[in-house]
Amino acid sequence: MVNGFRDTAGLYREWDVEQDRGEGRFCGREHILPLRIYYEDTDFSGVVYHANYVRYLERGRSEFIRAIGASHTQMLQAATPVTFMVSRLDLRFVRPARIDDRLEVRTLMETARGARVSCRQAVTRGGELILEAVVENVCVSLDGKPKRLPRVLIERVAAYLPEAGVMPANDVGVVLPAMAAAE
Repeated sequence: MVNGFRDTAGLYREWDVEQDRGEGRFCGREHILPLRIYYEDTDFSGVVYHANYVRYLERGRSEFIRAIGASHTQMLQAATPVTFMVSRLDLRFVRPARIDDRLEVRTLMETARGARVSCRQAVTRGGELILEAVVENVCVSLDGKPKRLPRVLIERVAAYLPEAGVMPANDVGVVLPAMAAAE
């Protein structure tokens, strides 16, 4: 199945969802990860169980990090190994997703400084907002103590932060959440 989208330059692009290897793609600063809903994702009524969205958001953030060349494995194998813990997770459920839906997890990095990385995420279906989230992760040593973000992550994520001057994608008319009212 070939889907079309407009990139941040306004150019129409085709994307073969069936051939996607599950890594997603970048459109401007935004990473977009395709996702299919299976029976295992749903409750008895065929609606996605609410806790599963946390897993989908994690996949979106992990694929973003992998795509910029700063994988979790690389950071764990560094001379000073680090990992990440979620320190904030604000979710707003807008409408349900159902079995067999094709969704997109959209990830937009907002800040990366000190020991923290924050992003806005959305789950969409054909341009329709399903869920919006604000997520903050803190970088920690293997014993759980906060650590500064690794240089490789800071260098690689810099081009995807708002101050880089690259506009986020908006190829399907989705506005990622501000979630200002939640604070």
